[in-house]
Amino acid sequence: MGSAPDSFAPILLQLLLGVGFSALILTLAFLLNPKKKSKPQDTFECGVTYYGDARGLFNIKFYLVAVLFILFDIEAVFLYPWAVNLISFKEAGLGTFFLLEMFFFLLILVVGLYYIWKKGALEWD
Repeated sequence: MGSAPDSFAPILLQLLLGVGFSALILTLAFLLNPKKKSKPQDTFECGVTYYGDARGLFNIKFYLVAVLFILFDIEAVFLYPWAVNLISFKEAGLGTFFLLEMFFFLLILVVGLYYIWKKGALEWD
């Protein structure tokens, strides 16, 4: 029969691997990026001339969908280690608590999805 702190080891390992990989990628990007010594002459570094007013209206639905993708991607990241360790939590006597906790987490996500669906954020014009 396992104890609850032993069951958190895979979750902690996944967290450490994620933070370590992110730090490694950011460090490599900082060290390997091209160093520019002069400021760009144009407004945009890509060389494309701008047009219109910077204060113009634009459709933000793409950004809402991108944020939703990140939200539900993070949900999957939380569900995987939880599902792997649920049996050991049950053996430690915490199975019902962690099951109800995950149902509450999913309920919050479903309510959020329903809200943005009713607001029309998922409809493309």
